[in-house]
Amino acid sequence: MIFGIGNDIVEVNRIQKAAERTTSFLSKLFTEKERLYCDARKAGKYQSYAARYAAKEAFFKAMGTGYRYGFAFHEVEVLNDELGKPEVNVSGRVAEFLQEKKITQIHLTLSHVKEMATAFVILEYEY
Repeated sequence: MIFGIGNDIVEVNRIQKAAERTTSFLSKLFTEKERLYCDARKAGKYQSYAARYAAKEAFFKAMGTGYRYGFAFHEVEVLNDELGKPEVNVSGRVAEFLQEKKITQIHLTLSHVKEMATAFVILEYEY
């Protein structure tokens, strides 16, 4: 059964400006693995960051909580599997919440173009 859905769209330029303005911006929001992945994208670096930011926002919307209750952006990690499919790994309070709500599946899709990035998340729970 579907627990929740969420989507988000982000301007790539907004993420780039924030990252260039504040040195701690990327480390506050993204895990080391996410930063390594995005930084390796060279020209598409900020598109990758924006897509992951959108994924985290969409994820919190799908949870139905938004960004509160002590959840942290770095507790939601977006990485790619060996075929390039984006996947969500959770930790900390976010993982506890998903366990409490019996969430068993996280579906994620990402897309980006030069100026915009978007993400869509579906959370499924055990009925």
